[in-house]
Amino acid sequence: MVRIGYTLMTEQSGPRALVRHAPLAEDAGYDFAVLSDHYSPWLDAQAHSPYAWSVLGAVTQVTERLELMTYVTAPILRYHPAIVAQKAATIGLLSQDRFTLGLGAGENLNEHVVGRGWPSVGVRHEMLVEAVEIIRALSGGDRLDYAGEHFRVDAGKLWDVPARPVPIGIAVSGPESTARFAPLAETMIATDPSEALCRGWDSAGGGDRKVGQLPVSWGTDRDAAVKRAHEQFRWFAGGWRVNADLPGPAGFAAATRFVRPEDVAENIPCGPDAEPIVDAVTSFRDCGFTDVALVQIGGDDHQDAFFEFSRRELLPRLRSLLG
Repeated sequence: MVRIGYTLMTEQSGPRALVRHAPLAEDAGYDFAVLSDHYSPWLDAQAHSPYAWSVLGAVTQVTERLELMTYVTAPILRYHPAIVAQKAATIGLLSQDRFTLGLGAGENLNEHVVGRGWPSVGVRHEMLVEAVEIIRALSGGDRLDYAGEHFRVDAGKLWDVPARPVPIGIAVSGPESTARFAPLAETMIATDPSEALCRGWDSAGGGDRKVGQLPVSWGTDRDAAVKRAHEQFRWFAGGWRVNADLPGPAGFAAATRFVRPEDVAENIPCGPDAEPIVDAVTSFRDCGFTDVALVQIGGDDHQDAFFEFSRRELLPRLRSLLG
């Protein structure tokens, strides 16, 4: 059975709207919600980027069963891993064990703000390995002294920790990252429906859960839905390697200036029909993914009707076909 999630997209909605969306997603029947952890939107048209962890804290108090996950947090520059460990433990307690800490090596878009430069991908991966070691070591409540190549911890200790340590997911995009990070995580995170990624993850000893993400632009007017997807999500076509390195919204606007609306519509389900969404989710399932988080493109004005469509048609159909 494929579990279906909803994305609380911090780049396209403000904090109060995101907290409002979470219980609506729960009521509509979504199994889990993922939350992007950004300092900046991908494009100026998205126009938002509140602090994800404040939103998460509020969401834990307005939902009851919805599982939660960061998608994803980079514990390498903007956040020290000891602080990420503290935040994750707190959300684990507030949510009563409904939280998974999704981690990744980050994007220049968000990490450059602290003025420490943007390391090469190899260095970022080294930093992420050390960060996971620190987060794991602190999650049990023991005192930690740590001296690594990239991070130090001086007598660190978390005073409030869940009885069950928060599970960790790690974002991967190719064979090198898969082989390196699968042994460190309970959950694989990826944005492309890749059978090779899933096979590589399993071969490297990763956990059983594999979470993908699918942007959709649902709406009764297909032309308007395509236009909205092009305005706000054309950056998605760049691929992980490009998206990790561009420094800000202006860079993404320049890199995607020749992407046409029809190009976006070829890769993102747009319009009023459930069938393209079902087909896209099926492609993730067929590759080996266990979970898929949908992104309804657009801000607050485009979510309520999507929740109703999800409750009435989309989620029952997905569960009937993929359950």
